[in-house]
Amino acid sequence: MTLPADTFIVTNKTVLNSSDLGILLNLYQPLIGNGSVSLYYTLWSYLDKMELISNEWTHHHLLTNMQITINEIDDARVKLEAVGLLKTYLKEGNINSYIYELYSPMSASEFINNPVLATALYNAIGKLEYEKIINFYKIPNLNLREYNDITKNFSDVFGFSNNGINDNLIYDLKKSRHRHIEILSNIDLNTILNLIPDELLNKRTINKSLKEYIYNISYIYNYDNDDMVSLIRNSINDMHRIDKKVLRENAEKYYSFDNLGKLPSLIYKNQPEYLRKKISDDSNRSKMIYMFEVTSPYDFINSKYKNSNPTASDLRIIAHLLLDLNLKPGVVNVLIDYILKINNNKLTKSYVDTIASQWSRSNIETVEDAMKFAEAEYKKNNRKNSVKKTVKIESKPEWFNQEIEENTATDLEIRALEQRIGSR
Repeated sequence: MTLPADTFIVTNKTVLNSSDLGILLNLYQPLIGNGSVSLYYTLWSYLDKMELISNEWTHHHLLTNMQITINEIDDARVKLEAVGLLKTYLKEGNINSYIYELYSPMSASEFINNPVLATALYNAIGKLEYEKIINFYKIPNLNLREYNDITKNFSDVFGFSNNGINDNLIYDLKKSRHRHIEILSNIDLNTILNLIPDELLNKRTINKSLKEYIYNISYIYNYDNDDMVSLIRNSINDMHRIDKKVLRENAEKYYSFDNLGKLPSLIYKNQPEYLRKKISDDSNRSKMIYMFEVTSPYDFINSKYKNSNPTASDLRIIAHLLLDLNLKPGVVNVLIDYILKINNNKLTKSYVDTIASQWSRSNIETVEDAMKFAEAEYKKNNRKNSVKKTVKIESKPEWFNQEIEENTATDLEIRALEQRIGSR
């Protein structure tokens, strides 16, 4: 986690201009929030007159300038990194030193044609507003049938003398640069393509750009190899090529059918860095906290079901916890583990809602706080049941702090999660 005393320098890897403002506000802000956009422009303001590099500042100055907390700075920063607007370097020491490298936003065309960002924007603003954005950035169609093209070529206007420059020189000059958005997909594209006959699909037409597009589609909709084989086969045109537009339409159609007309929303894959605990020991409990933090809720529930796929109902519950109740992924993992143990290995929405709403109202954001809260609630409910002479709930998570010791997670649980993470 960043500290107020930590220093930073801003560097510029691109050409920033006022036209980027509309792109950031219309396309990026609905995804990353106004706090992240504000941080981007604040960092930009620190650059020198040549817009190349800033002086060294402390994060305390940044907090004072923006009137926000250090946690909000970290949250805004990682969102800028995730969408390709910022790259961060860290040199650790008594006082940590950061370098923040600014990149340009994508053009409207690049953004809308990126399936990951476009889907996220659609979910953030809804169909009506999304269509307004599309219409706003559309190029108007002019009827040129009655016009002749009289545009001159360069050679029609200019000529050269024999005095030329040394054309062997290459200059590293400022230009507009974008950071590539990195997506990790669970599919094996080679296996998928091998399952599609050569007479149906011309494999030589699959270039790097198309591969990236397929990975993005699988990531957005959480499709596995079998899903993608079927999806690709149904998206091949008469030229034996994969039609990207049809592929995206089919992916959306299949997902919408299975999920009551809803489209997927992009969320943190696992616990944000700034909310993770610094591991200072090798106890089982510390290992368990780490596993909760670095595992996505989808992967975690997979591991609880012995790597079988969660049901549609389970996935809707996870989405509800993350999106509607705004619980952090690591906290969701603790909640899932807790409820499965005390509710006969079942995720019942009404039961989950009762507990999750309480956690949400209590503003639980870290895995450690979630574990302590669950332990306290379990003990309190057991005491109530004892007073009422009802049957006590005997099953409980292995990580419960039975003797106020650190050795509470079983080796079996830890190994299962380690294997799950290692296979990703």
